[in-house]
Amino acid sequence: MRIRDAAASDVDAIWAILEPVIRAGETYALDRDMSRDAALSYWFGADKQTLVAEDNEGIVGTYYLRANQPGGGSHVCNCGYITAAFAAGRGVARAMCADSLERARAAGFAAMQFNFVVSTNVRAVALWTSLGFAIVGRLPDAFDHPALGRVDALVMHRAL
Repeated sequence: MRIRDAAASDVDAIWAILEPVIRAGETYALDRDMSRDAALSYWFGADKQTLVAEDNEGIVGTYYLRANQPGGGSHVCNCGYITAAFAAGRGVARAMCADSLERARAAGFAAMQFNFVVSTNVRAVALWTSLGFAIVGRLPDAFDHPALGRVDALVMHRAL
């Protein structure tokens, strides 16, 4: 698997990965009716470095890396990851997170923080924990899950 900066030619493949996750509304606090343009504008925001993971089947995942906060919080980074449904269970998210940790260290970040991990996203919570992230906060009933109702969101952190 190769991870590289996203290019303009990757937009359709990235949208194909983002759209089902946004529409399902189970893991990201994004409007389920978000338009393609709004979603891509968010994912490719000026404050983000956007990357893709690809293998011999093409793009299998995407993530972004950014400073978690401006100014006094800019030494901590934040990422968002999405794996293509057809590539689930192949280690794509693990590879993207490992890549992001290396890039974050190289960029001089001191830590990585995930601000809003939906607690019912057990695969993500288990993966991030296995990669050294600790749950440092719990936001009660912070996420309105379409099937489960209000569930907690977690703040996860790891020093670099």
